[in-house]
Amino acid sequence: MQMILSIACTQMRMTPAEAIVASTLNGAHALGMADQIGSIEVGKQADLCIMDVADYRQIPYFFGMNHCMMAIKKGEIVYQR
Repeated sequence: MQMILSIACTQMRMTPAEAIVASTLNGAHALGMADQIGSIEVGKQADLCIMDVADYRQIPYFFGMNHCMMAIKKGEIVYQR
């Protein structure tokens, strides 16, 4: 997914913020699930990816590099580096 963000920024000229929103909240809307997933809000399912970056804009900067330190699905840790 991080590589897709890189492609969206370099080839589609999206900003990192636009690419992240397109892949999270807008993706949830496309699936008809925006009331349950896609953003960090009270009452929504806790699906998070904790990245090892100083700033969110660094996520698409390094093409093909995995920055994920921890993945949380439904509030439970499913991956930890």
